[in-house]
Amino acid sequence: MLQVQSKADLIHDVSQFLFREARYADDHRYEDWEALWADDGVYWIPANGDDIDPERQMSIIYDNRSRIGLRVKQLLTGKRHTQEPQSRLRRIVGDIEVVKEDDRELHVACNTMIFESALRGDIIWASRNEFVLRRDGDDFRIARKKVSLVNNHKAIFTLSFLV
Repeated sequence: MLQVQSKADLIHDVSQFLFREARYADDHRYEDWEALWADDGVYWIPANGDDIDPERQMSIIYDNRSRIGLRVKQLLTGKRHTQEPQSRLRRIVGDIEVVKEDDRELHVACNTMIFESALRGDIIWASRNEFVLRRDGDDFRIARKKVSLVNNHKAIFTLSFLV
């Protein structure tokens, strides 16, 4: 059951959680980032549009919880050649809104701009992110994260960092 709190307090708590998730990704704190996920979490980055069926059409990433753990383990090996040296990342998370609340979950959306500086050059990634968050004590866990890249309809560079 979600705690009763003011809308302003709820937006503040959600914002702080999303900012922390972004910071962990930017700082390559993979284990901390993974700890934010629910046991049944799904991490999805659609390709070729935002409203595709990930079970029937290609996605850039469509990971269940065990695949999220495997992705983190791969990143921790340091053997990602496209990340040698690691990209320097900074993201801006804004336009945060709670779209829907129910007894168990919050549906949250935000816009994100990621600046990536890598050997191949500097790239700006823009996306609309949709989250399903579940309360876990005084914090949240990510049950679903959908990252709709603005340019997902065309060929993109390898995403070998957390988006």
